Amino acid sequence: MKSFIQTLKNIFKIEDLRKRILYTLGILLVYRLGSFIVIPGLDPDQLSALQEQTKEGIMGLLNMFSGGAFSNASIFALGIMPYISASIVVQLLGIAIPYFQRLQKEGESGRNKLNQITRILTIAILILQAPAYLANLHAQLPESAFIVKGASFTIFATIVLIAGTMFIMWLGEKITDKGIGNGISLIIMIGIIARLPFALVAEFFSRAEELGGGLVMFLAELVVLFVVFMFTILLVQGTRKIPVQYAKRIVGNKQYGGVRQYIPLKVNAAGVMPIIFAQAIMFIPMLFARFDSTAGIAAAFNYTGFLYNFTFAILIILFTYFYTAIIINPNQMAEDMKKNGGFIPGVKPGKKTVEFLDSIMSKITLPGSIFLAIIAILPAFAMILGVNNQFAHFFGGTSLLILVGVVLDTLQQIESHLLMRHYDGLMKSGRVKGRAGY
Repeated sequence: MKSFIQTLKNIFKIEDLRKRILYTLGILLVYRLGSFIVIPGLDPDQLSALQEQTKEGIMGLLNMFSGGAFSNASIFALGIMPYISASIVVQLLGIAIPYFQRLQKEGESGRNKLNQITRILTIAILILQAPAYLANLHAQLPESAFIVKGASFTIFATIVLIAGTMFIMWLGEKITDKGIGNGISLIIMIGIIARLPFALVAEFFSRAEELGGGLVMFLAELVVLFVVFMFTILLVQGTRKIPVQYAKRIVGNKQYGGVRQYIPLKVNAAGVMPIIFAQAIMFIPMLFARFDSTAGIAAAFNYTGFLYNFTFAILIILFTYFYTAIIINPNQMAEDMKKNGGFIPGVKPGKKTVEFLDSIMSKITLPGSIFLAIIAILPAFAMILGVNNQFAHFFGGTSLLILVGVVLDTLQQIESHLLMRHYDGLMKSGRVKGRAGY
């Protein structure tokens, strides 16, 4: 405890780090306040039907990622997810289209062009999503909830929703530039964390009044949640280090022996992307279920059903291999080693090195993808065992991986500032490992 207090003192001794942290907290406060500002033209006292709709299922998941702004009919109701969707599309275009591949290799100017394309695509997605959100409002809320009626409200509210998401994007960029951590990731994380107190309270009262088990069962659930959280940290941080021996180097008149370094290959190099891709595909049968009069599709692809979760898990495993193959290029790694005079002990340079790296990635990706699939379907098991729908989402899935990954990345940046100025890091046992650092 004493060392923790000293670390906090060290953080606030560094003026630049202190300003960055306070700036980040200020921006996040603006975002949270904005999530409670209702779209002008709506009566905030008549949103109970919308809030009831977002307590469970897909709507509940969307509401969690928006930090409750979705159920509040807020100006930030669409959240940052349209920007995330646009970013995924641009990444996929970078695989298939040569023009986007060239932009990815052009350094800062290429990144600026890609960012501009992502923003334009975000607006295009918002033009489609905003009217759909407003149509849902008309379906859920009574006519008296709309102070302004007709096409004028639809046009005005669409502009407001588009502007709200673009403002969130701007806040995220400001955090990345002048704050601490990745701004977009922090905004998503703070939205998820904002729902945690409500989920905890709902689960506590459901155990105390409806489901039974009382405080003992509630504490047991917290213990299980902690265990899942620790396993997720291991999944995010897990690496396999490949030794690389570099040739002898001559500096001046002195000859230095070979230097051994390591290539850290991640167990889960794909991060949360496989879950996002798989979830997008799983939305398709749910969409068709609304038009199935026999309710057969809805029963087969029930959120807690076997077929849904089995298909979801298989898709995650496949997408993990797919996305890992995209971001990890054994040919490029072997070429870089060869250029720098390096080789893997016991493995011939060139084709044999490529095959060795590819084999290692295949072997460590398999357990990583299986663990990722298990974590993704854990909320369904939690719901089957009687956990409240809101609280069950924190037992795994995208939300838990985002929380762990973003927290580790932010702590790593704070630790880098501390170590740069010769202060002790956050942990005595070793450096904090984020998704992008080791």
